[in-house]
Amino acid sequence: MSAPIHEQIVVVGLGYVGLPLAVALAKSFDVTGFDIDRRRIEELRSGHDRTNEIDSDILKASRLKLTSESSQAAAADVYIVTVPTPVDAANQPDLGPVIGATRAVAKLIDPARKPIIVYESTVYPGVTDEICGPLIEEVSGLVRGRDFFLGYSPERINPGDREHTVDRIVKVIAGENDDVTERLAAVYGAVTSAGVFRAKSIRAAEAAKVIENAQRDINIAFMNEITQIFSKLDLSIWDVLEAAGTKWNFLKFQPGLVGGHCIGVDPYYLSYRAQQLGQEPHVILSGRSTNDGMGAWVADQLHARLGRAGKALIMGLAFKENVPDLRNSRVIDVIRRLEALGHEIVVHDPLADPAEAEHEYGVSLASDALEGRYDLVLVAVPHESYSALSDEQLGGLLNERGLLADLKNLYARRPLAGVDRWSL
Repeated sequence: MSAPIHEQIVVVGLGYVGLPLAVALAKSFDVTGFDIDRRRIEELRSGHDRTNEIDSDILKASRLKLTSESSQAAAADVYIVTVPTPVDAANQPDLGPVIGATRAVAKLIDPARKPIIVYESTVYPGVTDEICGPLIEEVSGLVRGRDFFLGYSPERINPGDREHTVDRIVKVIAGENDDVTERLAAVYGAVTSAGVFRAKSIRAAEAAKVIENAQRDINIAFMNEITQIFSKLDLSIWDVLEAAGTKWNFLKFQPGLVGGHCIGVDPYYLSYRAQQLGQEPHVILSGRSTNDGMGAWVADQLHARLGRAGKALIMGLAFKENVPDLRNSRVIDVIRRLEALGHEIVVHDPLADPAEAEHEYGVSLASDALEGRYDLVLVAVPHESYSALSDEQLGGLLNERGLLADLKNLYARRPLAGVDRWSL
């Protein structure tokens, strides 16, 4: 099964992961990007990417074909599934999007092409083999290993990161046999200058992805825990980290709110699988508990420091700086706790979509929020536009006896004379 020179590829799901991959693949292959969101397809056709991952001129110049019609995605050589894998309200894996995409792909397969169905969505080890493969057989009536083949290549997209883009990172790949793996190596190898790594199995590739983010989550949880300890000693975590970071092998993680579609979610996939196997994942769940509670802890600290309820401005709602991505943002935890403590909340984010903020969190974004005055100003997300604010502008946001809270130490080097400041 050597790789055909002219692979026809369909990328299923055109979000933060699928779109950059599809655009990159379209430079070398015949690629169709398929997404069930018609509005998303219309936006992309006009050259607008609401995720800000692909510049308009690049998108308009791409040979990528775009469709929301499944009939236009039929009979491809390779299907790459890049749909989200969230958790539900009980922090259990929600495989609904993957299952839905799998059913859709199963109806499009032409067995004469012997296509490969590749999953990039983050899952626990075993999902591709135990759930997706059998489901394709059930829906299509075809036989895995004869009519179609499975592969896995974990996504490593970091929203807003212009350095570690899909065309510059090592892509881990795994096929259900050596021939499939080599065919995937040819496909992904044409995309990235960093090359590919052939994992020993699909399960090994699935496991590699899920532990990458679990490891970060646990390390950040340690930072958050010691931050809470040091606060009782009236120690700034930033002062401590600056000193500790002079050692050559100190791991330079930082405390903060842990959200997003990966770090705040993936550990639950691994812990779920562990519990299925009768293994209690103490370290993983302990880290998750610490990080999930960080937002409420921050709110309690601010309320205690201010000494009263008041009008509070929250600057930033996205899950990280310089992106519009609101998925699983833990800033909402701070907001909800401050509301419970009696504060009147105003939220500002220069990058987030107001409609999405309203839909996801019931939060109204105030575009003119930086023109008001507040008892509490929390810079929750260090967007570049916030770093550009002058000392005078920042001070002007505060009422008398107001508090400026700088969650990520954005203004550490700024004098801000006469301003009452708080940071971790």
